Amino acid sequence: MSSVVAPYTAAPEAERSEGVWHAAWRRFRTDRVGMVSLAVVLAFLLLIAASATGLVAGQWQKEVGVPSAPPTLLGPRAPEAIGDIVVPSGPNVDLSDVDPLAPRYREWDERAQQYRTEETPKRETLPFGADRLGRDVLAKAIKGTEISVFVGVAAAVVATLIGTVLGAFAGFFGGKVGDFLEWVYNVFTSIPGILLIFAFAAVFGRGIGTVVLILGLTGWTGIYRLVRAEFMKHAVREYVRAAQAIGASAASRMFRHILPNISHVILVQLSILTVGFIKAEVILSYLGLGVPIDQVSWGTMLAEAQSELILGYWWQLAAATLFMAVFVTAFSLMTDAVRDALDPKLRGLE
Repeated sequence: MSSVVAPYTAAPEAERSEGVWHAAWRRFRTDRVGMVSLAVVLAFLLLIAASATGLVAGQWQKEVGVPSAPPTLLGPRAPEAIGDIVVPSGPNVDLSDVDPLAPRYREWDERAQQYRTEETPKRETLPFGADRLGRDVLAKAIKGTEISVFVGVAAAVVATLIGTVLGAFAGFFGGKVGDFLEWVYNVFTSIPGILLIFAFAAVFGRGIGTVVLILGLTGWTGIYRLVRAEFMKHAVREYVRAAQAIGASAASRMFRHILPNISHVILVQLSILTVGFIKAEVILSYLGLGVPIDQVSWGTMLAEAQSELILGYWWQLAAATLFMAVFVTAFSLMTDAVRDALDPKLRGLE
């Protein structure tokens, strides 16, 4: 009796699980609000890159309009009655006997007239109006976007890195390391924030890099507390213990296993810090501790707009507020969408 032997077939390969970031991007693309917010943020980043390279707003300091020229939508202002006095011109009289420079007057007048005709005429209106010196408010808002967003994002990144690293070490290791970092945290939180900012400003001076450093060194305490608590919670979970059992190092468990699972918390804090630091830059620039006087930011524009509002010139305030509101809102909504895409609780619902 013969037996039939079934042909050998190779076992199918196990399907490779989807990566954390790939799955997060797939979920993020289904969020319409998040995608629109991402497009707005990318548009701002392109605008900042163009401003940094001088493609746009490269001559924001140039006086291209009349002082306080209104926006184009409002049209030019009516001429003010200042009681001009017209002096009638008399017949040409030879005054060379009285004034030896009289023959040169006509030549000087002709040169002055030629210079006035060659000079670019000042514009009566601009798309977003002009400031009290005649500088284009739109160009200032674009250049201010470059400075303010750079200060806010850079300072938030510095604060986030400091808080995340210190919080990770304090929550994962505990013991003497945790006690020492808790002491450092308590020292920073016991000093009023505004006094700490003034102290760092007095030491480091004034400048864009100084503002980033000041805000980063004074703003890391909040994210440190949250990251420390998250690391303490995740360090004793099963997936971390399993990684330890197969020989994963402490650094691998901290930054390859735990960190991706708390990334949504870090991103939310990054968004909050960015918004807060943009506002802090406004306050520092108003107090004279922000960006240098030869630069422009949303903070310096708002400070200049205070004196202009008394005269009814509101367009510089409106431009700075509009640019700030659009970017901050889009950045916050984008970060919320990224947080939802990375939230581990949402992964089990798919």
